Amino acid sequence: MSPGPKKSELVNRLNNGKPDSGAYPAASLEMLRMRAQVLAAIRTFFHRQGVMEVETPVCSRSATTDPAIESLVTRYTGPGAPAGLPLYLHTSPEFPMKRLLAAGSGAIYQICKVFRDGESGRLHNPEFTLLEWYRPGFDHHRLMDEVEQLVQALMSEPLAVRRISYQALFQQQLQLDPHQASAGQLRDCALNQGVSGVDRLDLPHRDAWLDLLMTHCVEPAMGPGLCFVYDYPASQAALSRVRPGNPPVAERFELYINGIEVANGFHELTDAAEQQRRFEQDLQTRSAAGQADVPMDRQLIEALSLGLPDCAGVALGIDRLIMQLAGAEQISQVLAFPLERA
Repeated sequence: MSPGPKKSELVNRLNNGKPDSGAYPAASLEMLRMRAQVLAAIRTFFHRQGVMEVETPVCSRSATTDPAIESLVTRYTGPGAPAGLPLYLHTSPEFPMKRLLAAGSGAIYQICKVFRDGESGRLHNPEFTLLEWYRPGFDHHRLMDEVEQLVQALMSEPLAVRRISYQALFQQQLQLDPHQASAGQLRDCALNQGVSGVDRLDLPHRDAWLDLLMTHCVEPAMGPGLCFVYDYPASQAALSRVRPGNPPVAERFELYINGIEVANGFHELTDAAEQQRRFEQDLQTRSAAGQADVPMDRQLIEALSLGLPDCAGVALGIDRLIMQLAGAEQISQVLAFPLERA
């Protein structure tokens, strides 16, 4: 699919020559038309692939336990909850979609709004659009093939593609092994790379230093095109399987386009006991950091115990993808009404 005018034209045009005003959308009307074309093309792609579109609730009684993500919360006070019931706006449709998979849905996808507290900036809006899909019988490598196929179909011209393991990427760009380096060695690397303020940082664990190096040193050096980074440290498994070995690795990947992260995929964990253990570890981490205690999704645990098929899944940020298609520098340029105009 060709999205239309050249990228530079899309981000520079005003709304039919009208003056900028908070009453008008932040994105140009031409950008919004392009956005509609992209969404239609995505739905056509999955229809042709035989993947069913689904809808799941935006509000849930449970929240993500991930210490790196904070949920927005509202309150229901209707029948059945006279004292009020906290409801968490989903940060991803992952948990209910996995419950559908466990019920035998087969391959499914969803395009929906998701919400994350405390995230606003050049690449973040607290409300954003996510494409998430699941493929029974796929591992993370096979799913990377399909992600590449979809993204290339949306580009006006094909982009160069490379796939590289997390370990090889760090060795190539920073000359260190991310699986073996100590927190002190990672800190020294950040200092040697000239990362501002490192001398004043007291990060709690290795993964925090690895994240810092990834965002400040590795991502900016990725260069143009599509870059799939796979096989993350086991400590960063999230909801993915861990493959035994020396070292063990999480069977997950992230897709970067021109150095911007746009997708996160897993060869999905299907072990209910292990998933509950990870949720409980997340809650302990949150408690130690003084973060809010949140209810884990026990219905997901039950669905896993009943049997989740071997599958891979991925979440792809539509807004960031459209930024890359249009050459936009700010996420607000591709949204009708970002936070400041909501």
